[in-house]
Amino acid sequence: MKITKLGHCCLLLEINGTRFLTDPGNYTTAQNEVTNIDFVVISHEHTDHLHVESLMTVLSHNPKAKVICNQSVGKMLDKESIPYQVIDSNSNEKTNEFDTNGIIISGHGTKHAPIFRDYEQVENTGYLFTDNTSTEAGAESVNKNMFYPGDSFEVTTIPNVSIDILAFPVTAPWCTISNAMDYVLAVKPKIAFPVHDGNLVRHGLTNRLPGEFLPKNSIQFIALELGKETDF
Repeated sequence: MKITKLGHCCLLLEINGTRFLTDPGNYTTAQNEVTNIDFVVISHEHTDHLHVESLMTVLSHNPKAKVICNQSVGKMLDKESIPYQVIDSNSNEKTNEFDTNGIIISGHGTKHAPIFRDYEQVENTGYLFTDNTSTEAGAESVNKNMFYPGDSFEVTTIPNVSIDILAFPVTAPWCTISNAMDYVLAVKPKIAFPVHDGNLVRHGLTNRLPGEFLPKNSIQFIALELGKETDF
């Protein structure tokens, strides 16, 4: 199993020759140049995970790639006539699993972690990638699966298997490093690596959310610009 982090939550995952791209959002552009992609897997509809223009660029460079997502993301893709396959925990039409040549993709969870009350609490699906090809071939693989939870730390949605590799969010308006560490300890993977770290260099909701809600409560919000003197 080979993993390349392109930025934020955009990962290039290669399992026994099959290549998966996760969450091509607007915090990254490196995904626009990647080729030989078999599947694009999208956890939820927020723009740091799904940038439709970037997705269309990725698909133009990878015309045989298939999109896997939840129903909520699917509704957005319908507007752009982008075909997809639903794999999530809500689907009544099929199970939450998809098998591609012995590599199993399964969907887990339903809700995005709370940002502020019910603000943008969209459908979120975590994805478990499991390599069964080595088992079928009678060989042993050190790391057979990877779990990417999207934007959720809900422990009840952790797959009921031993997790070899965990991609865990480390910073967000809905997350503290304490939350992140507790989640990793709850999952108990063999290996963990950080994602969702684009906010370390971008303000995003840390400015937009206070700017939207605080003035409604008679509180002025000012985002200070670095290096610029502000007169109060």
